[in-house]
This record gives sequence, C-alpha cells and structure tokens, in this order.
Amino acid sequence: MVPKALIGALTGLALAGFAASQAFAEEEQPYMVVSHEIPEYLPGAVPGDVAAGRKTAITKSKGNCLACHTMPIPEQSDHGLTGPGLTGVGSRMTEGELRLRIVNPKIVNSETMMPAFYKSKGLHRVLKKFEGKTILTAQEVEDIVAYLVTLKDE
Repeated sequence: MVPKALIGALTGLALAGFAASQAFAEEEQPYMVVSHEIPEYLPGAVPGDVAAGRKTAITKSKGNCLACHTMPIPEQSDHGLTGPGLTGVGSRMTEGELRLRIVNPKIVNSETMMPAFYKSKGLHRVLKKFEGKTILTAQEVEDIVAYLVTLKDE
C-alpha cells in the first residue's frame, strides 16, 4: 500500500513537470534564410535525432503537428486537416525548406495559420511569462526536421 503523502508528492512532481513542459523554450538566436530555406543548423543545435523529433512533433505541448496535419502516426487517430499532409514531405522538401517552415512559416506564406515555432521577437498578444521565448528550442526544431526528412514517398 502506498502512503497518501507519497502519492500526493508524486502527483505534485508530475504536475510540476507537466507545467514546465508547457513553458516556452528559449530566446531566438539569429539564423540565415537563403532562397526560402535555412540551410544551416540553428545556432547551438547539432544534427537532429529522428526519434526525439517524432516524439516532439506529436507532443501536444510542443510541436503538436497532428493538430493541423495528417502524418504517418497510426497510434494517434485524431489528425488535423487544415494543413497539408506530411506523409512524404521528405520527398517534397529539403531539410532547409522544412527548417524554415518550422522556424517561421510566415516568411514563405504570410497568410499561413501555422505558428512560428522558433520566433520570440515581433509577436503580439503574448502572455507576459512567454515574452521573448520560443515555442521550441533550436535542438527541438532540428530533431523535428530530422524526423520529417525521413518521411519519403514510397
């Protein structure tokens, strides 16, 4: 039998971890856009991890890609339809094009509904505690890019 005090402590830690995961990531670092892509890794990031990218992409408090896109994620039944499908996106776009669309898709399409996941400046109506912070870290962007480039047409 687990003591109620221990259950309460563990629940509190779990909720604190959940709240921390809801926080925005970091201050945006400068990057270079060349011909509608960001050809280089974001500052401070290393080559992305495919498994971490898949997880970040489908985590509701992070990428939340499934809110708007269909993806080859069979364990999740609820996929959005407002954005283009991402199955095969690695055959249609380069790594740099994908990176730009995650970092700030409004550079490519000013009318897009997709949020800029690595933008912290020039935003409007941001809660005070999130001002100056990005949704994803530079490394999380690189991880998602690494995952998306694996989604090739068969």
